[in-house]
Amino acid sequence: MQKRLFYLLFLVFTAIILSSWGFYAHQQINRLAVFTLPPEMIGFYKKNIRYISEAAINPDRRRYTVADEAARHYLDADHYGDSAIQKMPRYWKDAVAVYGEDTLKTYGIVPWHINTMYYRLKDAFMLRDPSKILFNSAELGHYIADAHVPLHTTENYNGQLTEQEGIHGFWESRLPELFSGDYDFFTGRAEYITNPQLAAWKAVADSHAHLDSVLLLEKRLTQKFGEKKFSFETKGKKTIKVYSVEFSTAYHNALNGMVEQRMRAAIKMIGDFWYTAWVDAGQPDLKELIDYEPTEMELTQRKKDLDEWKAQRFMVRPEGDN
Repeated sequence: MQKRLFYLLFLVFTAIILSSWGFYAHQQINRLAVFTLPPEMIGFYKKNIRYISEAAINPDRRRYTVADEAARHYLDADHYGDSAIQKMPRYWKDAVAVYGEDTLKTYGIVPWHINTMYYRLKDAFMLRDPSKILFNSAELGHYIADAHVPLHTTENYNGQLTEQEGIHGFWESRLPELFSGDYDFFTGRAEYITNPQLAAWKAVADSHAHLDSVLLLEKRLTQKFGEKKFSFETKGKKTIKVYSVEFSTAYHNALNGMVEQRMRAAIKMIGDFWYTAWVDAGQPDLKELIDYEPTEMELTQRKKDLDEWKAQRFMVRPEGDN
């Protein structure tokens, strides 16, 4: 029984490592996004930068234990046919009408979930709830980062359909760990996004446009390097098989800055989304929230007020009412 439990935990851990940017990159991306924010926001986020960084990996931690979580990290665009990513409905209700909710959840919903998280963050700002602002900011950052990964846009997510197993973790984890120390992460200040849903789709479409290069360049170099593709490294007390530094360097160079560009784009978009949610929530004074812990009674009342405001907002105006 204990052996079976250990084996299952090992599989889950391995799947998590292969499933996303990797813990290191996700934490770096969220952390650096803080520095894109304007003066009105950056004090609050810098005070909580440790949480923003560490919580960036929480969605991956629960990916294989929480129902519906996995689908929030990717979109298998090629399942829907050639050029589908340009033709698919951008809004959730329209997509459900065409494909059905079950199909969408099977093949990934990342662009739509990013939009959902934007609204959750906006609500958190409107409630002036520091814990919800931080939680939703960190979570939103994770999904935006995932949308910037080419291998999150295909059914061939780990090269398993083209005899390139392992490429997922290689591109997302090994390369950033080896080379991101030399990246230029200056992105400029966060900017307002007119349509968050379309912005999320643009990130996914841009990622998908890089997919052929990600796979083709790795395959060509594999044929060239042969057995020298892999080496062994000692980490702690364990010796593990890894992509060799020589192969990693050659692949990284062949990608011509792609990993750096996708990380930088993710950082900028996360800052843009945080800023947009704050603006759309009425630009609450975050300086007041830096050391403030609202009581449960306050939060309950704010939630009630927000729900009532939403209900009034969407009410149909009676005839004759001016």
